[in-house]
Amino acid sequence: MKIEGKAKALAIYVGEFDHWQGKPLYAAIVEKARERGLAGASATRGMMGFGANSRIHTTAIFRNSEDLPVVIQIFDSPERIDLFLADLEAMAVEGLVVTWDVNVERYVQPKKDNQVGTHG
Repeated sequence: MKIEGKAKALAIYVGEFDHWQGKPLYAAIVEKARERGLAGASATRGMMGFGANSRIHTTAIFRNSEDLPVVIQIFDSPERIDLFLADLEAMAVEGLVVTWDVNVERYVQPKKDNQVGTHG
C-alpha cells in the first residue's frame, strides 16, 4: 500500500477497561482496522488523563491507577477513514473520536525480502 499527500487522521480515546464483545475495546478497534485493510493502527496507553467525567486516571503510585486512557491512532485516505467511522458507530464506541486532515510525507513498507526478522 502506498499513501502520499492528502490523508486523514483518526484518533479514538477510550479507557483501557472498556470492552466490546468480550475483548478490550482498543484491541477490537485495532483488529477491525486491520480487517478493513487500513494502512495501520497504533494503540497507546496513557500515563495520566481525564475524560467527560473529570475523574483523573494515572499511573502514579499514590493515586488510584485504574482504567488508564488509551488512544488509537489511524491514518489513511479520507474515504477509507470515513468508512471506518461507520464501523466505530456500529461498535457503539464511547469516548472521544476526532479526525483531522494530514499530509503524508512518507509511508514506506519494507520489501518482502528486506523485512525485519527475516533471515535467509
